[in-house]
This record gives sequence, structure tokens and C-alpha cells, in this order.
Amino acid sequence: MHERERHRIILSAVESRHVAAVGELAELTGASEATIRRDIATLAGRSQLRRVRGGAEATQTPSPYGRIGSPPLVASEARKRREKRAIARAAVALCAADEAIIINGGTTTFQMVHHLTAMRLQVLTNSFQTAEHLVRHSGCTVLVPAGAIYREQSLIISPFEADGIAHFAAARMFMGCRAISALGIAEADPLIVQSEQRLMRQAAEIVVLADSSKFEARSPMIVAPLSRIGTIVTDDGIADDAAAMLEAAGIRLVVADRASVPEEEVASAA
Repeated sequence: MHERERHRIILSAVESRHVAAVGELAELTGASEATIRRDIATLAGRSQLRRVRGGAEATQTPSPYGRIGSPPLVASEARKRREKRAIARAAVALCAADEAIIINGGTTTFQMVHHLTAMRLQVLTNSFQTAEHLVRHSGCTVLVPAGAIYREQSLIISPFEADGIAHFAAARMFMGCRAISALGIAEADPLIVQSEQRLMRQAAEIVVLADSSKFEARSPMIVAPLSRIGTIVTDDGIADDAAAMLEAAGIRLVVADRASVPEEEVASAA
């Protein structure tokens, strides 16, 4: 990962959480802790953050619409790029011409936009980033709900029912998640759970896009039980026991081949 990209991820993480530890930033970027300490020193020298014992802190208090309980979008984008691109391509193959779909905000679901440019669909999305890309680069009709924009995650979220979502009927909804277990798909923040559940009510089928690491992750808030999920699209790193769990739940499993994504495509995926 280039230095500029590391700095971008570090600043996003610090601004979102206000304080971030060296170890946490090393995990996000894939760099060594020594490299992260040098990066923090460089950014502190530019007054872009403050050095603190064991990490860094933001130079100002975050906006009330700049924090939510999921990782910053820019930090999440750096993880599992090849898997996300392969999963997104397989997910778009499930779409039929002229149908109505919902694309929930997330770094894996965002990768679908690259394969939707030649299609004409009606797309409802709560992702500001997804909406902007489709408006610029596709012939899709794009709808967004009313609400506040949470900057780090590029999500549009409203606590009110009258935000337009209830007037849209979709053949399927494409969504990500923080974790998958026998209990269902899970997220970490109640605002995201509420937003996703309202979108899910408007779709005939739910399609979850999740790289294989999500079957090992844990998150405290269940968005929906497995019985509500029609299809899960994942990568070929999925463990046999996880695949068996989905089969037992009657879920269609689509496995994307990571090797099908060339290196130059991975580099341009973010």
C-alpha cells in the first residue's frame, strides 16, 4: 500500500473515532507498527492529527453526522479488494434487465457499480457514493431516501418513516453485513440495523454480499435471521462448515472465484 493511501486511511479512522491506537491502524492498513508510527509523526508534523501515547487523536471534534458504529468507508475499502470485486461481479449477474433493485451502502456492494454501467435498472440506494457513480456512469434510474449523510460511511440514514423508501418495490436487495452466523446476519450499529431492516421490507429477495471472513466475525446486533435471506454471494475461501450451515438453512450459495480478478482490476477497485 502506498504512503498516500495509508495516510488517507489513518486520517479517516482517527477523524471517525477521534482516537485510534497504533495496532488498530496497522491492522487497517496492513503496515507494520513502526511504519504507522512514522506516518503518525509525519501527519502530526502537518497538523493533520495529534500524536498521543500509543496512537493518534483528531485535531477537532467530529461532526454529529460524521460518526456511526461501523468502520470508515475509506478504511474498509482497503480490505479484501480482490474478494469484493469478484463477489460484486457475481452479484450483478443475478440482475435482470429493467428490474428494480436496492443496493445498500457498503464497500462490497459499491463494487457492483463497475458492472452496472451497461445496464438499465431502477436502483434505490442509501449510499451517496453508489448513487453518484451510477448517475455519472450508467443509464440506471437512481433513487435515494431522504435523510442525513454520514460522511465516513457515505450513508444516507433517516430516523423517520416518511423518507420515500416505502414507495419502492424491488425484485431483490443487495446488502453487506459485518458478520454471518447461525443466528443470522449482523451489524454493529443500531442506526444501520434500522436502515437495513426498512430497506429489506421493500424487496422480494435478499442477496447478501459477504467475503468469507464474515463467517468468522462476530457482531452484536442481528439484522435478520437466515430464513429471510435468499442468496449469499461469497468468495472461494468459505469454509466447508459455513457452506453447510447455509445449505441447511435453505440459502442459495454463489461462490465467486478470486483468481478471476486480475491484479490491475484490484488496484482500481477502490
